[in-house]
Amino acid sequence: MNTKVFLAALAGAVTSFLSGWVIYGMLLKNFMDANTLESGRGCMRPDEEMLMWAIFAACFFWSLLLALIFTRWAGISTFKSGAIAGAWVMLLVALGADFYSYSMMNVYTLNALFVDGAVNAFQGALVGGVIGWVIGFGNKA
Repeated sequence: MNTKVFLAALAGAVTSFLSGWVIYGMLLKNFMDANTLESGRGCMRPDEEMLMWAIFAACFFWSLLLALIFTRWAGISTFKSGAIAGAWVMLLVALGADFYSYSMMNVYTLNALFVDGAVNAFQGALVGGVIGWVIGFGNKA
């Protein structure tokens, strides 16, 4: 992994961490609480026990996945192309994971599954755009 990929993943992780905090922690907190089933409440940590380092690590690894895809297979190096690819990748990853979880666990409602997919597409666009921009930063047009 080269420095540009690492920096792109780091910038994506910061974007993901902060946007996730705003979207899930503030804007959708009541919705997600209302769409978490009683059986799912027992597996959730209270806010004061959330492991911020682990959340950031998850954001970094998702961002690293996008940065590697963008640089090794897709040639993405602009905000726009990164945003489009990031939205698609994260939408499909989220829906795949969410449907698996929904099929085997009683944690969230079906409404929460679709909202989570849409939010992941939006966040994927933000994060992918930042990653694409960092990858292309300094390149001659």
